[in-house]
Amino acid sequence: MNRPEEEDSPSLAGHFLIAMPGLADPNFAFSVTYICVHNREGAFGFVVNRVAPGGSLGDVFRELEMETVSGAGDQPIHIGGPVHPGHVFVLHGPPFGWDASVPVSETVAMSNSRDILAAIAGGRGPRDFLLVLGCAGWAPGQLEEEIVENSWLTARATDEILFSVPVDERWEAAARLLGIDPRLLAETPGHA
Repeated sequence: MNRPEEEDSPSLAGHFLIAMPGLADPNFAFSVTYICVHNREGAFGFVVNRVAPGGSLGDVFRELEMETVSGAGDQPIHIGGPVHPGHVFVLHGPPFGWDASVPVSETVAMSNSRDILAAIAGGRGPRDFLLVLGCAGWAPGQLEEEIVENSWLTARATDEILFSVPVDERWEAAARLLGIDPRLLAETPGHA
């Protein structure tokens, strides 16, 4: 799978944004956001450590009137962010040949087409995936500004944290990618 064209400045696509403890926005407090697109037009990604209380894939499959195999609807629905809260997205590993797959890295793509949902419902979809409602988005230069303001740390994402680490442990696991003990992070930014 080919990576999207590189822009003039380094892209954070395929990276985690790790919310600093002082980030007060309730949509992002102690969040881990997986960035899918980052270019001169802005950034786009999904919070990957929040789930809808009481919701599951089975609810989505029933709403879309899709037949499911046993166990296919048991996974939680992730809350990807405050933008487009009614849109369904799938972050997933291989295979990547779905109708609306967009590569993010060599091992992860983003899709939002009916064929991948039907394949997951039927037990024929990707082994590794997250079903996400909504997304997070930043205007041109906004994410860079927030990073300078000490709202976020960034780390190259790992598939293990994205797909295997329990949801409530992802923030700490992502911070540890940087060699940081998350308990020692200051809640207020400082500038040298």
